[in-house]
Amino acid sequence: MRRPASPASLSLLATLLISTALATGPALAQAPATQAPATQPPAAQAPAAADPVVARVDGTEIRLSELQSEMERLPAELRSMPQPMLMPLLLDQLITQRAITAAARAQGLANDPEVQARLRRAEEEALQQALITRAVAPRMTEAALRARYQRDVAGQPAEEEVRARHILVPTEAEARTALAEARAAGADFAEVARRRSTGPGSREGGDLGFFKRGDMIPEFATAAFAMQPGQISEAPVRTQFGWHVIKVEARRAVPPPPFEEAQEALRQRAFEEAVNAEVERIRGAARVERFAMDGSPLPAPAAPSLLDGAAPPAAPQPRR
Repeated sequence: MRRPASPASLSLLATLLISTALATGPALAQAPATQAPATQPPAAQAPAAADPVVARVDGTEIRLSELQSEMERLPAELRSMPQPMLMPLLLDQLITQRAITAAARAQGLANDPEVQARLRRAEEEALQQALITRAVAPRMTEAALRARYQRDVAGQPAEEEVRARHILVPTEAEARTALAEARAAGADFAEVARRRSTGPGSREGGDLGFFKRGDMIPEFATAAFAMQPGQISEAPVRTQFGWHVIKVEARRAVPPPPFEEAQEALRQRAFEEAVNAEVERIRGAARVERFAMDGSPLPAPAAPSLLDGAAPPAAPQPRR
């Protein structure tokens, strides 16, 4: 039986932007500029600012660079939206945020102890993230990942896969009945599985497709990989899911995947290892003092004994 995969979730900001975009639709497109009256001579165009002001909220400016920074934080599927639709949405969001911030400052909330504690925590988290990101970045380049691919993946031997069918039932007695029926002369294992199996793929005759040894729980994998194509298990196999009758349909050796297919898994593994190593390095270099929960000093740890780690002397050898 296959191991479950963990689900992913969407960000709240992405959900809000999508909902707003669907609600407003084409109305968010930029309106065409109005033409100046014919009686007035055209004004000379001022040179465009490198980082123009796109809005003011109670005198506080919002510049184009801030808008572009907000856009870079969005998921890729939202960044691909037409800018005439996306930019006004982001600007409205920034305006709302600045207005709320200004109202909070006007009420003196910046001096509230709880708010100050949360601001300090946010600053600490931003600093931690910046430090870790900077330390991890050299291990995440394409060159570093390709080197890791050559070391960990490219030289590995082909991995064996098995294609099998199974009949899953809740009791050993039912499994032995199904096994006898599947082993009978002229029996069709897939048809028996469709009638008797309660497990995944029963409608497809118990077909599990190709899988690697690590894809299945150990008891099932051990039995399946010990068999050759066409063989049916000698006895039912018990797992946490019930009792299985297994038939191996085929075996094959799969070479290592190309770099492009392995890149994302390599990136994730390199990231986790780099973060853990950097955290351990920083933690080990820090001077840490611990206290009891009431703030009182903790007793000093006992000094190591001279006998710690010592081995007993070897027994004397008899004289000849």
